[in-house]
Amino acid sequence: MANLKEVRTRIASVSSTQQITSAMKMVSAAKFRKAQNAIIGMRPYAAQFNEIIGSIGTNDGVQTPYHDIRRADRVLIVVVTSNKGLCGAFNANIIKQASARVEYYRGEKVEHLSMITIGKKATEFFSKQADLVEESHDNLLDAPSFENISALCETIMQRFCQKQYDKVEIIYNQFKNSIQQILSTEQFLPVIPKSEKIGERQENSDFLFEPDKETLLREMVPMALRSDFYRMILDSLAAEHGARMTAMQKATDNATELLKDLKLSYNKARQAAITNEIIEIVSGSEALKS
Repeated sequence: MANLKEVRTRIASVSSTQQITSAMKMVSAAKFRKAQNAIIGMRPYAAQFNEIIGSIGTNDGVQTPYHDIRRADRVLIVVVTSNKGLCGAFNANIIKQASARVEYYRGEKVEHLSMITIGKKATEFFSKQADLVEESHDNLLDAPSFENISALCETIMQRFCQKQYDKVEIIYNQFKNSIQQILSTEQFLPVIPKSEKIGERQENSDFLFEPDKETLLREMVPMALRSDFYRMILDSLAAEHGARMTAMQKATDNATELLKDLKLSYNKARQAAITNEIIEIVSGSEALKS
């Protein structure tokens, strides 16, 4: 059994850690509520936008530069992680999935594979691989705004139209609740109409197109892509704060349990020390009498 000094030191250390994790949990909870409200407010808009765009398929004879499906010789992977850790397996799952996609495309022997990282954890990990990370935009997560995020999206869209990229994938954590995140790998470009994704044509009589489908599509597709890109970043932020809040809650609970065990050990050690002192006193007294 450890001596009293060692146990007291451990109790002080665990108690200090518990205070830190509890404070971090409260901070993450405040950020989580704000991020959750943002993504919940954004999702209906993005979903409706995508439904309208998806209802216009290539069977209508309508094409935009963003629908151009060509051989995937030049692939871009956009990886969205967090700038900070202490959020469980949030970053590890993203990095593992991104690494798997990199290995897949290298196995396919694509002409050029590049990556844009959003989040310091992805930047730190993939920057070790030579000529893979093309750009890093870690600052987007510090103060996320539609203007800054849509500017990056616009750059990616322009490069796709200029055939610098043939295919763009985005890997991120989709927010479900504070406990669970959905690891998502989505094809961002080229745009695949909803009717082609499900393998059949579905007409939606609720939509009336004015002036015509082609004009609307050419105007709305860039808007839909920017809003969808923004939605993915908001999804990742809400998932990050939820994961960190849950991780800090578990850490606080574990610290509480550990403190109980340490205090029990301390009391046992203290009782043993007192008992030994009593025994020594009694033994000394008996020795003097004899």
